[in-house]
Amino acid sequence: MSLLLLQPLLVGVLLPGLSDQLSRRLHLWVGGGLVAAVVIHVAGLWATSPPDVVDALLFASPTPFSAWGVMAMWAVFAAALVIIFRRRLRPRLWRLVHTILALITVVGSVVHAMLIEGTMETVSKTALCLLVLIVTILAIARVRS
Repeated sequence: MSLLLLQPLLVGVLLPGLSDQLSRRLHLWVGGGLVAAVVIHVAGLWATSPPDVVDALLFASPTPFSAWGVMAMWAVFAAALVIIFRRRLRPRLWRLVHTILALITVVGSVVHAMLIEGTMETVSKTALCLLVLIVTILAIARVRS
């Protein structure tokens, strides 16, 4: 979730002291870190309970947070994959597709996190999720204008 908070701050150039170019370059690197974190998360789940991962991937899990996590996972992978085709697509189309996938990632991740009763305390988890949503909306509004 912390990387999801950092991404819109970087793409929207909302962190003081960073140039546009450095901020966008860091956005790319943090995005790679986000993909790696998702892979590590799923690999850790696989190591502890492969049947649960299979159920989640097949949308057969009885826990609703699983479906939201899987949707967010595929969206983050697709957002990263779309970068490969950036030069082949019109810039407006690329930005629209990437933004929609990022929004799916954020919303799916926030719902996933809020539904899980895990290691994060409720108030801090809620605050972090709200910050991620607010900053994402601010960054989209800033980039679009």
